[in-house]
Amino acid sequence: MFGTVAVPVWLLVLILGFAAVSFATHFLFPSVRWFFRRRAERALSQLNARLDRKIDLFKLARRSDMVARLAYDQRVVEAAMAHAAETGVPGEVAFEEARRYAREIVPGFSATVYFGFGTRAAKWLSRLLFRVRVGKVDQALRQIDPRATVVFVMNHRSNMDYVLVTWLVADRSAVSYAVGEWARVWPLSALIRSMGAYFIRRGSRNALYRKVLARYVQMATEEGTTQAMFPEGGLSLDGRVGPAKLGLLSYIVEGWTPEARDVVFVPVGLAYDRVLEDRVLVEAATTGTRRFRNRPFWVAWHGLKFMWARFRGRTEVFGTAAAGFGAPISLRDHLRAGGTVEGLGERLMAAISAVVPVLPVPLVARALGEGAESRAALDARVRDLVARLAEAGAVLKLPPAGAASTLDEGLGPLMRRGLVSADLQPVAKHRSLLDFYAASVPDIGISAPPQT
Repeated sequence: MFGTVAVPVWLLVLILGFAAVSFATHFLFPSVRWFFRRRAERALSQLNARLDRKIDLFKLARRSDMVARLAYDQRVVEAAMAHAAETGVPGEVAFEEARRYAREIVPGFSATVYFGFGTRAAKWLSRLLFRVRVGKVDQALRQIDPRATVVFVMNHRSNMDYVLVTWLVADRSAVSYAVGEWARVWPLSALIRSMGAYFIRRGSRNALYRKVLARYVQMATEEGTTQAMFPEGGLSLDGRVGPAKLGLLSYIVEGWTPEARDVVFVPVGLAYDRVLEDRVLVEAATTGTRRFRNRPFWVAWHGLKFMWARFRGRTEVFGTAAAGFGAPISLRDHLRAGGTVEGLGERLMAAISAVVPVLPVPLVARALGEGAESRAALDARVRDLVARLAEAGAVLKLPPAGAASTLDEGLGPLMRRGLVSADLQPVAKHRSLLDFYAASVPDIGISAPPQT
């Protein structure tokens, strides 16, 4: 029994390896997981104490559990069986397709990544590129029912929208975004998923996919997850706030019942003195296609050049970026008054348009029109336009120093970029780009700036 057993060295290494793995999986790993779980729970408790809207358990559930919950949802299973009957594929194949969609959609939220890295990185990047301002915050936002599900609805000006809003609402809640297919690129996709975003296939006509997506949105809404979406469905190609596409909104309305918690939509208007993708968007508007070219190395190279120049003090920020927060809209009140999904979409887009801040560059681009005879004439146009916008109730986020400073901040970038010549005339080949910025200024019943 106590005799010596001779074994080859390779077998001894194999036995010791299995023993080490068994010890780690049965004793060490559970203890380590318990230690870190306790630390995470304490950190989350402290985090929720300072947030206006707590991080819900739905968002904190393990991703594998959420995938299973979504895939085995009764309505998803019924949709999979209907898909199997319609297409003639076996039920197991249809169900596995639904599971694949669930894995694609469901995020893997990490509070550590979101608040420890994401919001800090968003703040750093926003302030690196822009002077960030808040144009308006409606006082009714303070009276939102704490139990209600909050959905931020925004105009889509730039991919910076995600970054800007993440930072601006970081002290109130963690926001779950609906993100298009452009972000499904490793390792960006893993980071975005850990930030709580869920991926959607815009324009998909697959009925099974739409049902899986609808059920995820409905489940998240039922559990009180704070969400953010762009009803326009894509970046604005002409600078204006476009009509709503009703996909996600219709999912929320269809899944809501009067006994459920209320859903409160918060309109958010976003504006920039410089839209980083402006040339790409104008080109897409000209060609009539949204197939944007992905140029990651070009973007990375120019991003590094800008940051190097910024840190050396050789360049300035791209002007002002601003957000306005409008009066909340209750889904319960809207439906109780006989409202429809279409009416909700129109109401939300009108509310968003009303709080989009007016910034110096778009203002000067609008006042410039077909050109100005002199700087004094342009200054008079800017003052007149500001007065009429103020009278119309537009949200003005202009320099506090007055009209002269507004003209400097608005005209300078346009001239440096070559959109406006030294004699204050629009450069013909860049006319569409100038119109892109001018179109973001609210229409107050004038087709052209007054002549002096």
